[in-house]
Amino acid sequence: MFSITIIILILTCIISFTAFSNQRVIDDLIFYPPAITQRNQWYRFITNGVIHADIAHLAFNMFSFYMFGEFVERYFVAIFDEKGKILYLAMYVSALAVCLIPTYFQNRDNYYYRSLGASGAVSAVIFAGIFLAPTIKLGLLFLPAFIPGFVFGPLYLILSAYMAKRGGDNINHSAHFWGAVWGVVFVIVTCLLLTGFNPITSFLNQIIDYFS
Repeated sequence: MFSITIIILILTCIISFTAFSNQRVIDDLIFYPPAITQRNQWYRFITNGVIHADIAHLAFNMFSFYMFGEFVERYFVAIFDEKGKILYLAMYVSALAVCLIPTYFQNRDNYYYRSLGASGAVSAVIFAGIFLAPTIKLGLLFLPAFIPGFVFGPLYLILSAYMAKRGGDNINHSAHFWGAVWGVVFVIVTCLLLTGFNPITSFLNQIIDYFS
């Protein structure tokens, strides 16, 4: 049986490849704030995450998602038992919408603004993984390879916040930032409400052990 991660990956690839050659699919699914404001097409908060600008955009997102998704999904199952997979799916889908809320309020009447891609949800998965296993080794292009997650995470958030404020590169860095934040918030809230596991204490203890 396929994991939730693989199912999401396959569906996203199929729909994205379909959209590459069909502008109508893109127009119907893309995040377009005026269509939400004026026509109540709220589904666009979710559907934008299954289409991508090009193959490179799709490949980067899905590779990142695959590298972390399987790990985080297994972690969710270990923490939440049979509810783990459903909660993992809920985190991913909700992140697609939550990461775009600030973007929506900034552009709800902007007829020139459009956004697409699963980057916000992928960021949520990555940061859920970092929060659950903060000493995991990471690297990103110009950053040193194999640095611990608890160092990588803040650097990524600072960079995303800076790039979002600067703008001008046609990348929704705000979605990356808020998706990452949502991944951490989701883990904290669900663990404290549904289990006896305290992820905050676990996070801090793992960092202390790293330096001991």
